[in-house]
Amino acid sequence: MKLSTRIFGEVEIEDSKIINFPNGIIGFPDLKRFTLIHDADEDESQNTIQWLQSIEESGFAMPVINPLIVCPDYSPKVNKSELQTIGELNDEELLVLVTVTVPHDLTKMTVNLKGPFIINVSERKASQTIIDNDEYPVKFPIYDILQKNKEAK
Repeated sequence: MKLSTRIFGEVEIEDSKIINFPNGIIGFPDLKRFTLIHDADEDESQNTIQWLQSIEESGFAMPVINPLIVCPDYSPKVNKSELQTIGELNDEELLVLVTVTVPHDLTKMTVNLKGPFIINVSERKASQTIIDNDEYPVKFPIYDILQKNKEAK
């Protein structure tokens, strides 16, 4: 399928790359089908920030990142009943992503560790959940962490 996006222009999306959110995402319950897009100019393994692109609303995409890149001990406790709609989960088929907020001042870049996306890769189903405890903030600063990671490579 061809998809016209605000950020990447027109892209070809394989049906096997579509991720279904049966309950939508927080704030956008009607958006249920997404795909992950990364910068084609970069090696996919080097990509830290990807885009969760809506299939239904071509102008809607959110930057996302694997939380372990910026918070290596990230291990939220998730209510399993909230994940029933995405099938049986095991570590090999689990992908966790968090949203990135990129303000004009890049040094103020943050991720939302409180509202992760939990993706069942094999079934291509996902859910966004809210972590109940205060251990993980909504605005976790990441600019310095990303800079250190970049320098280490």
